Formats: sequence, structure tokens, C-alpha cells
Amino acid sequence: MLYHLFNYLQQFNFPGARLFHYLSFRSALAIIISLLFTLFFGKVIIRYLQRSQIGEEIRDLGLEGQMQKRGTPTMGGLIILAAILIPTLLLADLTNVYILLLIATTIWMGAVGFADDYIKVFRKNKAGLSGKMKILGQVILGLMVGLTLYMSNDVVVREKTSMTTPGSEVQVVSTMDATEQRTVFLGPEKKTTQTTIPFVKNNEFDYADILFFLPHETAEKWSWLVFVAACIFIITAVSNGANLTDGLDGLATGVSAIIGVTLGIFAYLSGNVIFADYLHIMYIPHSGELVVFVAALIGATVGFLWYNSYPAQVFMGDTGSLALGGIIAVFAIMVRKELLIPILCGVFFVESISVMLQVSYFKHTKRKYGEGRRLFLMSPLHHHYQKKGYPEPKIVTRFWIIAIMLAVVTIVTLKIR
Repeated sequence: MLYHLFNYLQQFNFPGARLFHYLSFRSALAIIISLLFTLFFGKVIIRYLQRSQIGEEIRDLGLEGQMQKRGTPTMGGLIILAAILIPTLLLADLTNVYILLLIATTIWMGAVGFADDYIKVFRKNKAGLSGKMKILGQVILGLMVGLTLYMSNDVVVREKTSMTTPGSEVQVVSTMDATEQRTVFLGPEKKTTQTTIPFVKNNEFDYADILFFLPHETAEKWSWLVFVAACIFIITAVSNGANLTDGLDGLATGVSAIIGVTLGIFAYLSGNVIFADYLHIMYIPHSGELVVFVAALIGATVGFLWYNSYPAQVFMGDTGSLALGGIIAVFAIMVRKELLIPILCGVFFVESISVMLQVSYFKHTKRKYGEGRRLFLMSPLHHHYQKKGYPEPKIVTRFWIIAIMLAVVTIVTLKIR
């Protein structure tokens, strides 16, 4: 809203109006606003949750210090959602299709998570929203995101081309050190389902290539089906992974903040023709605006850690964890880095895999030996280390360190091919 207001006021030479044209200024302001909101209004919301007796029901799993958390306010994800949406609505370009989709993702997945928490807290049903209903919500979001990205005329890429290519546009840009200028020839805006493969020199992959057994024209025509299916799978996997990771104080919050920083770097580089040219990566017009949104996400998660770090004064609940996972997945798809998710979201990935392995191995050994056996002392993986006697803060800190290492590896893929 402020972005559009000051954009209008600039016509009248209003003092400071030009500042809102700078992505860096709006992003910095988004972090500040989201941080201040979580720090000051977060306490008010926590007190309201306490007065309303909206506390976490803890199942006794025999973990050290677990029962001390009984009654801790939950549904704190509302703080995160508000701290993301308020700066975004104030500072982002609300005509940008990427911003609109992320706002819809935040609200939709927040609503699914809220329904789950509501059933657990107010209806005293520990199972919460059924697994089928959660997946249905994720599938609907995947359909909405996939179809919008495929059909919107604003979702395009521009590739470097030669001066002789019809429709090419000349752009003169400065080099990285600003000591000289170079000419970049950009092709026309192109609708495509291309994405990026890490560690490969010619690293652009089109979802239509999966339909290699069909004629080229037919494959191009039906590539949207593959793309939408991929969106559904990625959103479901990442949001569930974030949900499983949210089992220790500050774990999912800190990991999400680290992932957010990395995605913000990708959005800035992909949306800037200078950096895209220098790094030889896909230039995605209008994607730079995503930096404002992710700045708000970073501020919200870091600010939430003030209350969510050990010992937690509030839990985010599924309201926060499902929304954060959905946002991360959709964001990665938008900047065409979804194939990097197993690396970037490695903590979420391993947590999910540990549960699948545990369940599969238990069922297999029960069929084979008549008694189920376990690969881990408990799953998800962070509970395994709790059972081994590691203090909760140490587990969380080490997972953060691993998340930082994975984030660095993800960024390095820009140059290692």
C-alpha cells in the first residue's frame, strides 16, 4: 500500500518518495517492521493465548523435559503470519503475480494449519485435522500455484541471445565491480516450464522433457500437467517436512529463517539482469520483488525466536509450520530452484525420511518376524537424539549449523557446474 502511495506521490516530487523504488530500502524496512511486530505485539498475542488457555496438549513419549511443556501456548504461528503479511501489504508491489501468489499461499496454508490446531485445542482431539484433509489443502494450493504460474503472462524468463536474433533487446549494464560496462542482448519474454538443475553445466531443464516419448509439439502442449503435478508434490513434501521438524523449541523457526535468507539471495540474483548475466543464470523479470516478501519472512521467524527459543514461551503449531513449509516450496518454484530443495531443505528432508524409514522398517519387520523393530530410537530424527540423552538446545543448535552448511552448498551451486 505504501509502495503504491509513494509511487503516486513521486509525480508531485514528494520528499522521500523515490526511496520506495529501491528494493533494498523496502526489504530493510520489511525486516524491521516484521521484527518489531513479533517483539512487541508477539507478547500481547502470547498473553491472550494464555488467558484463553490455548495450550499445547503433550503426549507422554518419555522424552526428558517433555511434560514441562504442557500448557505452553500454541497457535503462535498467527504471530508469524501477521508479521509476514503486514510488511508485505505495506511495502510490496501488490500487482506483482509472485507477491499475490505468496500472500495467497500464506493465508491458505495458515488456514489449514489453524484448522488443525483448532481441532486439537478446542475440540480436545489430539489427532487434529485428518491427514487426508491436510493433503487436500496442499493439493489445492499446488493446483492454484502451478496453474497460475503456467498461465499468467507475467511469469516469463528472458535468455541471453545474439544481436542478430529477432526480437532481441539491447541492455547496457555495468560489470560487477562497476569499472566498465558491457552489452547484454536479451531475447523476448518467453513462457516456459524450464527450471534449474544443480551441478550441471547446461543446467536448464524443461518439464516437457519428461514427456520425451511424445512428439515435441504434444510434449509442449501437455507439459503443464507435469509442471502442476511437480508443484503439488513439492508443496506437499516441504510443508509436511517443516511440520515434522517443528518438534523442538526453535528448531523449525531457525531452519526456516536460514532457508529464507538463501531464497532471498536467489530471488535478488534471478531478478537482476546484471547478476544474472554475470552468473550465467536464468533471468526472471519481476522476481526481484520477492525479496521484500522474504525479508518479512526472515524478520518474522527471527523475531519469533525471541519467544520460541528454549525454553519456549509459545509454539507456532501447525498454523506456522505448514504455512512456512508451503511458502518455502512455492518460493523455490517461483525462482526456479525447486530441484535444489533436497539440499537447501535438507533438514526437513532428513526429518521426513526418518519417519518414512521408521514406519516402513517397522511394518516390514513385523510381517517378517511377527514383531516390529525400529531403525531409530524414535522418529522424527530430532527425537532420536533426545532419546540418546542430548540436551534439546544442543540438538537445535547443531541442526541450525547443518542448515547453514546446506544453505552455503546451495548458493555455491550458482558457480559449481
